[in-house]
Formats: sequence, structure tokens, C-alpha cells
Amino acid sequence: MKLRTGPAGIHVFDRITGINVLIDEANVSPTMWAKAPRTVSVALTNACDLRCPYCYAPKDGGNLDIEQLTRWIAELDRHGCLGIGLGGGEPTLYKDFSQLCRYIAQDTGLSVTFTTHGHHLDERLAVELSGNVHFIRVSMDGIGITYEGLRGKRFADFQNQLDRIRRLSPFGINYVVNSQTIPDLDAAVAFASEQGAVEFLLLPEQPVRERGGIQHETRSHLKDWVKGYNGPIRLTVSENEAAGMPTCDPLAVEEGLSSYAHIDAHGRLKRSSYDTFGVNIGPDGILKSLSTLKQIVKSP
Repeated sequence: MKLRTGPAGIHVFDRITGINVLIDEANVSPTMWAKAPRTVSVALTNACDLRCPYCYAPKDGGNLDIEQLTRWIAELDRHGCLGIGLGGGEPTLYKDFSQLCRYIAQDTGLSVTFTTHGHHLDERLAVELSGNVHFIRVSMDGIGITYEGLRGKRFADFQNQLDRIRRLSPFGINYVVNSQTIPDLDAAVAFASEQGAVEFLLLPEQPVRERGGIQHETRSHLKDWVKGYNGPIRLTVSENEAAGMPTCDPLAVEEGLSSYAHIDAHGRLKRSSYDTFGVNIGPDGILKSLSTLKQIVKSP
């Protein structure tokens, strides 16, 4: 169990079961509030062997140094962060991936999650990760021919990979929603449930490069679908698209950079993975850079 104090009260988190308990009757002095964001995502590398047209990750040579990373992660752990989400690019292409997961799981109190397309998770890597991962997010945009057209991989191969993922850790499905994938939503949720997924994360497409993001008509369709949803697994949605959705956030008073931050593959601290602006994490550590970023964000 790990405790985090903040404006909402005392947050108790068990990284093994995923259980969260909020003691909101507790009146915590601001001097005792956690200094680190509740969750931090890290793009370990920008390398990826897929070329999904809606991907926001830059296609450059960004790659983080593991020694630098472990210092940042240790600092976050000391100051109240609850979990690290590893991504990219494709994080399983990061050469020190299993070593990093082992460090976080065994030497810190943080939860370890990662987001992957799943196709490089072979038996050797699965053995190395065993016991060192608490949750896996698997990207699946559409099913069948929709998936194959967008991701350039056989859907049958993807399904086979889910067998290995299911044995390794609880997992959820990440689903980019756009005009091509929204017709598959019902079938995708049914498939995810059949495969043992415990969560279905909706990611309305964001503007990137020459693409304009999710269309207005598609967004409206998605909101109507969510309002009528009574499916077998829990739905979640990206925070920047939560407006108008029937969401529940018990930690709404802990917002912005107190809730979440992102480190890109060049060592820049950002408000989100979609942001183009960030602050380089310097020798004074991540909390110093976080303070600088908060001041810039507050500036008119």
C-alpha cells in the first residue's frame, strides 16, 4: 500500500490489486500535499516499427538514458507519485525495458504500467517482465480488417499475443476513435471482454501533422454511444476528451500537473504527451522542472 496526501484527502493505493481508497474526510494541510504528480507517463523511445497515421509520437531518434531515468523515478517515488506509465514509440523496443520495469517494481513503491502494440512481447521478454508489471495497456484500433488496414499487422497475430499478455498481467485495451474505427466499437468491446480485458480506454483521435483529429460528427456519435453503454467491462476516456462524457472523478480537485505529467523521449517534462511545449529536466531534478513548468502554465 502507498499513501498520497493532497487537497482531496488521503489517497491509499495498492499497486498489486489496483484498489484505490480515498479518505476524503481527512483535512490535509497544503504543506503536506504530495509534490509529485499522481501519475507520470514516460516515452522511453520514439522508435516504433508501425506507422499508424494518427500516431502523435514524433518519428525521430529520441531515447532516454536508464541511469537518468532511475534518478527521476526515485525522486517521483519519494514525493508522492503513485505510478509510472511507460510508452513510446513502442516501449518493448527500448533496450533496457525489462531492467527498468524490474527496478521500478522492486526498488520503488510505484506501480508499473506500459502501453504496447503487443507484437514484440515474446516468451523471453514475458519471462523477464514476470512479477515486475502491474498493468498493461494494449493498443487495438478496430478489429479484423479495420485493425489490419490501420496497423499493418494480422489481427490473428494480435489475438495470439493477447494470450501471452493475459498470463503476464491484468490488461486493458487502448482504442483510438475516429471515423474508421467507430463502426467497430461494439464488436471491439465484446472482443476485449472475451479476451479478458478489464478496461477499455477511449482515445478520440487528436490533431497530428496533416490530420485534424476526430471529426465533430464522430465525436457526437461517440458521446451518444458512451451514454447508452451497458457493456461488460469498464470504460475510461482520455482526460482531454472527457467533457460531455458521463465520467466520475473523485479527485477533481487534484488537477493539471498535480494529477498528471509526461516525460518525452528527449527528457522534456510536459503537461501531456500531446503537448508540443515542454521544459528540459535539468541537473536539479524533476521537481525543479515541474515547478518551472507550473509557473509557465500559470503565466498569462
